[in-house]
Amino acid sequence: FSAAIAITEQPVSVSVPVGYSFTLRCRAEGRTSLQYQWFCQHQSVCHPIPGATKQDLPITAQQTQLYTCRINDVYKNAIFSDWVKVEVHQCVARGLPPQLWRGEPVIVLNPTEQRVEVGKPLQLQCAAMGIPAPSYQWYQNGNLLEHQKKKKLWITHAKVSDSGTYLCCASNSHGEHWTNAVDIHIGETLPPAEHLQLCCLVFPLATGKIALLVGNNRYQHHPNLMAPVTDVFELSLLLEQLGFQVVSLLD
Repeated sequence: FSAAIAITEQPVSVSVPVGYSFTLRCRAEGRTSLQYQWFCQHQSVCHPIPGATKQDLPITAQQTQLYTCRINDVYKNAIFSDWVKVEVHQCVARGLPPQLWRGEPVIVLNPTEQRVEVGKPLQLQCAAMGIPAPSYQWYQNGNLLEHQKKKKLWITHAKVSDSGTYLCCASNSHGEHWTNAVDIHIGETLPPAEHLQLCCLVFPLATGKIALLVGNNRYQHHPNLMAPVTDVFELSLLLEQLGFQVVSLLD
């Protein structure tokens, strides 16, 4: 019966650059002496790791794999730790000397600007390294999106109201890091003939009222700011209502 063994420290998932060395840890208590055996799983095949019979498992990251540790006592009681994921990024982030890295989140993939037709799927992606592996939270126009807490933001059928500025926060126990902010445009696509007619109507009416908005939120010696993204968005709406043609830039 597994109650004879209690895991006091579970291993934690990590997200690291290829070639990075670190240690997975597992700790347990039992009524007798305990034995440890680590297992790994890659592409649905699970097998014990030869010689991995200690509480700590040193790893040099090569490929993304899952790991678990089995602990048993002399009475054949056995318990498995949580499965943890070691996610390995093949591209090491620029300006990140591994020897100086303490496991704080580092963005390695930013979302990209998109134009999507109404009713079509919208997918945004980001990725971050971190020890422990970062958790994710997406924002639209500065508002937290309650159910978008994964690396991929997925909206099956995009609506006009899904337009706006999106960014994601990756965080762990060492801190947080924000992705670049990107503009997402959701709208009907005009047939080529109508599009040309619209251009002919718009350009002769242009009165030269142009506003350039620049929001800086990535400072070299300061944490990323949220306000510039939302301020630029709000200001651009106001200026457009006043008849300005608005060009918005971030960073």
